[in-house]
Amino acid sequence: MPDDEGEALYGAAASLVVPGPLVEVGSYCGKSALYLGAAAYESGRLLFCVDHHRGSEENQVGWEWHDADLVDPRVGRLDTLPTFRRTVLDAGLETCVVAVVGDSPAVAPFMVPEAALVFIDGGHGAVPAHADYEAWARKVLPGGRLVIHDVFPDPADGGRPPHEIYLRALGSGGFREASATGSLRVLERVA
Repeated sequence: MPDDEGEALYGAAASLVVPGPLVEVGSYCGKSALYLGAAAYESGRLLFCVDHHRGSEENQVGWEWHDADLVDPRVGRLDTLPTFRRTVLDAGLETCVVAVVGDSPAVAPFMVPEAALVFIDGGHGAVPAHADYEAWARKVLPGGRLVIHDVFPDPADGGRPPHEIYLRALGSGGFREASATGSLRVLERVA
């Protein structure tokens, strides 16, 4: 996440006027959790970071964003949870950042019924991106925010599913665009 997008993410969370927790879907190693966690800390909120910590499609062996240092040699699979936990600890945010380890759509029905902000940055394939949207967008309170990362209007710049869920949100009549910074889209719940 580029710094300008991280600052926009922080701003979207820090300027909320509706009550409720923050939810991050897709935490990876915790960079975006630092921006959201800082806003949560300052406002007395909790940030729930939902991730299975096995990496998205693009993080797997043979893909562009694979990092062999994040593979647990015992099981031969990615495990970003230890790195995420160190990131949160080093930032002093353990009191307001809660790691929820599990598959996002499976966890969603048992999590918070409403949220002031939901940030979707999980799997970027069609199935996981749309499943994350369906599981979490409805939880955003009126006046709250749905934030989507890696929205690229030009297919040459990146994958389509984040752009597709962005268009779904706008087309639903329940959200309007509040801001755009790089590939980060901040939508406000209007209905």
